[in-house]
Order: sequence, then structure tokens, then C-alpha cells
Amino acid sequence: MLQTIIQTHFKIGLSLTKILTISLFAVLLSACGKTEVAQQAPPPAVSVYKIKTQEIGKYREFVARTVASKEANLRARVEGELLTRLFREGANVEAGQVLLKIDPAEYIASVAAKKADLTSKIAGANGAVRDLKRGREIAANGFISQSDLDKLITKEAQTKAAVRVANAALEKAELNLSYTNITAPFAGRIGKVNYNVGNVIGPTSDVLATLTLTNPINVSFQIEESLYISYLQENGQEQQTNGITKPRVNISIRLPNNSLYPEPGVLDFSDTKIDQSMGTVELRALFDNPNGIILPGLFVTLILESQAKEKMSLVPQAAVQENQQGKFVLVIKDNKVSQRHVVLGRRINAMWVVDSGLNLGEEVVIEGLQKVRSGVEVKSVYKAVDYLTGTISEITDNSGNAADERANL
Repeated sequence: MLQTIIQTHFKIGLSLTKILTISLFAVLLSACGKTEVAQQAPPPAVSVYKIKTQEIGKYREFVARTVASKEANLRARVEGELLTRLFREGANVEAGQVLLKIDPAEYIASVAAKKADLTSKIAGANGAVRDLKRGREIAANGFISQSDLDKLITKEAQTKAAVRVANAALEKAELNLSYTNITAPFAGRIGKVNYNVGNVIGPTSDVLATLTLTNPINVSFQIEESLYISYLQENGQEQQTNGITKPRVNISIRLPNNSLYPEPGVLDFSDTKIDQSMGTVELRALFDNPNGIILPGLFVTLILESQAKEKMSLVPQAAVQENQQGKFVLVIKDNKVSQRHVVLGRRINAMWVVDSGLNLGEEVVIEGLQKVRSGVEVKSVYKAVDYLTGTISEITDNSGNAADERANL
């Protein structure tokens, strides 16, 4: 009996050993299969951009403020009731156009009175001239004394002076009458009116309305005294045409909505002194504004770029990443990825100017960044990037050059 039990346990042990051996063999086969599958997986495909260069000048940005090239605060110069408003608020008006009318009745009456007074004074002066003429005639025969003749001479002079006074009073009355018509001193755009028709206004009243000329428009900005002095030393006396300076820089502005204004600017004023509290000098640029897009009082970014340019590399914004060490890109060399930190300059539309870290012809990853890391082998798919919008598009060859890329930034 005991022998039978021992044999039975021995057989069960052998069976378990076989089962464990078979299971272990199956696991090893499975692991080998997975390794072979992993080794046979193709490298991931990523979109790649070939670095190109562009002629770019030295560049500075300044905070600036737009200012109307002309501005006039319209005020009443005589007192009276505001009768009429002859313009639409916010509209363009012409030079000399009548904008507001003050009740002229009082001033018309004053002109009439001054005219009558002048006529009276002229008549008195004419009579004095005649009296003096007769007095001179009879004084020669001794019929009047020298004292009486002197009185006639004095009277003639006084009546002529009275004519001049009356004439000046008439001119003043006519001038006051003309002030009842408030006109535009120059062509421009008129703002809102601060008084309604029916209000009594006068010289002590506030501004009636403001007229501005915004084409062209001025852009005022401040630069450091050291930069200003260095610029003058490098460029010397600049040429002027019709009083407008032609600097050796290109001037442009970026609007508050981050769009670049298409019209170029010219430098037309630099202050004659340094602001001692700030250590800066004020400069002013002039921009054409035919569509009235730029309004006075806007904060804009003024951009100065030297006309002397040098070739610099450009990298798409899509390729740039950032970590604690700074900005970096993923570079492809010999089909392998490596991380490289770069020093970037200014941003131009969808591209960054590379101060250092990338050279012409090097390849950077612009799509599929999340699929790769340093040391991984990849398959490069060359793409084109629109310099203005940053749109990534397909190209037909592996040159990295695309006809649809915009070369001019």
C-alpha cells in the first residue's frame, strides 16, 4: 500500500515538472517574439525644416505714442447763443468750412452803430478841413489872429484822429461779427461738440470741439542718450529733403492688435535737449495715414532696423521649445535627433531670428515633437513654412526648398 502511494506522488511530481518546464519555455519564446517585433518597428516619421538665411539689419523696438500732426481746440471768441451746428461729429471737414454759428444779431447792430459813428466823424473831419482852409486864406489878410488859426489846425487834427478811432472801432465790430462763424483752421477730422444748440457760450467757455489732422500722423518715442549719441557718431550729419530727415534706418510700427502697419515712416524731428530726469531724447517719426487707421493717442511699438544688413538664420516658431535652460530645438543629423539650445533674436512674423546655435542647411523638427527625444532614429519628411503665417505645407522633393515659401519677410 505504501509503495503504491509513493509511486503515485512520484508520477504527479514528474507531471508538474513537465508543466513548469513547458510554461517557462513558452514564456521565453513569447519574450523573444516581442523583442523581434520591437526591433522590426520602423522609425517614426517627423516633419523637418531646413534652416535658411535672410538679409536682416540691426533691430530695436521702442514704446511709442501716436500724435496728430495738427490739432486745434475750437473756442468761442465772442459771447452769444449757439444757433447752429453745421457738421456731423467725427466727420472730415475742409479748411475754412463754417462749423458753428453764434447768434450774430448783437454784433450786426454793433457794426451798424460803428458805421454811423464813422460817417459822423468823417463829416466832422471834412468840416474841419474846410474851416482850416478858409482860416488860412483870411489869416493872410489879418482878419483872424494866429491863436484862432492854431485852434482850427488843432480841430482838424482832432477830427482826423476821431475818424481813425471810429474806423478802428468799426473794424473791431466787424471782426467780432466774423467770430460768430466758427470755421475750421485746416482740413481734418472734427470730434464731438461739448455744447448743444441753444447754450450761451463765450471766451470763458470750455473747448467747443477738437479738430485733428491725422494724415500724416506723428509717432513720438524716446531713446537712450547713449544710443542717440552713438547713432550720431556713426552716421554723421544726415541729409534732409524739404526739412525731413532721411535716416539710415528703416522705420515701421506694430499696432496694438500685433499687426505690422504697411506704410514706412520717416524721422522728422529730434529734440534739442536731453530729458535730465529720464536720460532720454525725444524723437518723432511721420507716417502716411490715408485710411485713418491710426488714431491719435495709440500706444504702438516703433521698430528701427538698420539699412545695412547681414545674413542671419531663421527658424520657424513651431520648432522652438523651452525648458529651464532656455529655448531649444530638435536637430536631425544622420537621421538621429539631438536637442540643441539656441539664442534667439527678434521675431519676424512666424519666424525667429537665430543669433547663435543654428546654421544654414541644418534640419529641425517642426511637427511630431512629442514622438521623439534625443538619440532616437527618425524618418525625415521635409516641409515648407510660410514666413508670414507659419502655415506648414508639403513639398515634392527632399531639398528642403519650396517654391511657395515667401522669401521677403
